[in-house]
Amino acid sequence: MLGLPADEVLVAGEWRRGAGAPIRTVDPATGRTLATVHAASVDEVAEAARGAARAAADPRWRTLLPHRRAQLLHRVADAIDTAAEHLASLQTADTGKALTETRALVASAAGTFRYTAAALETAEETLTPSRGDCLTMSVYEPIGVIGAINPWNSPVASDAQKLAPALAGGNAVLLKPAEWTPLVSLALGRLITRVLAELDLPTGLLSILPGRGSVVGDAIVKDPHIGKVVFTGGTDTGRTIARTAAGKLMPVSLELGGKSPTIVLADADIEQALAGVMFGIFSSSGQSCIAGSRLFVAREVYDTFVGELVERVGTLRVGPGTDPDTQVAPLVHHKHRDSVAAYVDLAREEGATVRCGGSVPPGAAYSEGAYYLPTVLDGLDNSSRTCQEEIFGPVLVALPFDDEDDLVRTANDSVYGLACGIWTRDHRAAWRIARRIDAGTVWINTYKQFSIATPFGGMKDSGLGREKGRDGIRAYQRQKSLYWGMSDTPLAWAN
Repeated sequence: MLGLPADEVLVAGEWRRGAGAPIRTVDPATGRTLATVHAASVDEVAEAARGAARAAADPRWRTLLPHRRAQLLHRVADAIDTAAEHLASLQTADTGKALTETRALVASAAGTFRYTAAALETAEETLTPSRGDCLTMSVYEPIGVIGAINPWNSPVASDAQKLAPALAGGNAVLLKPAEWTPLVSLALGRLITRVLAELDLPTGLLSILPGRGSVVGDAIVKDPHIGKVVFTGGTDTGRTIARTAAGKLMPVSLELGGKSPTIVLADADIEQALAGVMFGIFSSSGQSCIAGSRLFVAREVYDTFVGELVERVGTLRVGPGTDPDTQVAPLVHHKHRDSVAAYVDLAREEGATVRCGGSVPPGAAYSEGAYYLPTVLDGLDNSSRTCQEEIFGPVLVALPFDDEDDLVRTANDSVYGLACGIWTRDHRAAWRIARRIDAGTVWINTYKQFSIATPFGGMKDSGLGREKGRDGIRAYQRQKSLYWGMSDTPLAWAN
């Protein structure tokens, strides 16, 4: 029904059954097997990298003018739109996400390709100020072969955010989807290779290589043909990639973990803040690097606000992603659900009060799926492991604060610096706090809103580099300076 491909990996434009270990993909809502695909092998990674290097050097691609590369991106966006419902259904089946969310993610992927095409068409080389009888300029050239490694939480959107600018920059790409959720990435690969063939471009520009990160991901990072790695995922893995990249003198972009503060000042619009806090942590079932997982509330309104929050969280509807009434869908995998549950058990050991949730929902409808109730905790100090470590699930920890200095000190007391939310009517306070918080993105009186035109990335252990924005293409290119001699006088040796 979902149209799963019979051959499961794409190696430099060739679809085949992977030579690696079988991967069983599971519907998180039911625990049933969706499909069994075969991972790529280490040898297939090497073959894909060699093929990508040939494709990147192919004159049909290497000399293709930017507006023609933009045409490719527009065609891919059109193909995504045409297959939107199929892609959304596939991602819901594979990740458990609500269908309303996966439809939005597919639309975002198409928008990413279109925006990147527009940015590519309007990108210009730069004349630089001369300091002699020369015309000086800065130009940008492809890196060559990009290794892109993505997580399981939002594959279609994450894939687009790497593939679109990498291709726009003139590169070939080896994409490794997460082991748990390879299906929508494989389907997207089908669409892109079809467009490449229609435009008579080298299909070896793209490989889709599912498998374990420790096997396939490691082989991609270490392959000598790979000129840059872009990775979204856990901080520990990001560090490992960075160490390998340092040995190769290879650039990396790393979008890593978060433990983002969301802040409610005493003057906040309570209705907006309650809705925003719940959306910030419980949408995507908390499986988001920018989830607002630490809630800081001004002490004078803490009891009232948290009490009302707990009451409303208790009414959130938990169910399968295919149910249009679902607000909190299952987690991606039973193993991940068990990890989230273990963190809540740890919170209890650390002295937390479980204000709501804190368990698997009761009832036969939930018995086979990877469900976990939306959970609110309080009574913990920010130094606790529960407040410091990324849980990546529907678990919110509430903490009071006394004044602005106390708030900023505690909110910044984290190894992470990815995102922050601020709820207040006072624009001056919002500005002061936003500038003082260590975070790559700050939302004020909103949360989890994105624009492909706005750069995204983190500070501290949340990563290196930025995605999106007009400069997103440049992250996949090398800068070169050119000097044009304009003097008729021969160069003279200095005395």
